[in-house]
Amino acid sequence: MPPSPNERGNKDVVRVPPGFVTKINAIFRTLYGQLRLHCHILEHEDYDMMRPLKVVHGKGLPRKK
Repeated sequence: MPPSPNERGNKDVVRVPPGFVTKINAIFRTLYGQLRLHCHILEHEDYDMMRPLKVVHGKGLPRKK
C-alpha cells in the first residue's frame, strides 16, 4: 500500500500502523556511518523497533525495472 498524499515527500519520520511492515527507500548524499532507525515510543525498543543502519559511501545498487 503506498503512502497517503500527506505522507509522501522528503522526511525523516514515517508513520507505521500497527501490524504493518514498512519499506523505506532512501538516498544518503552526505550522511555516512552508523545510524539508528527507531520508534518514538521508548517501550517499543523492547519489541525490535530500534534497528542499526550502516550507511556506506558507494555508487549504490542498480534500480529494479
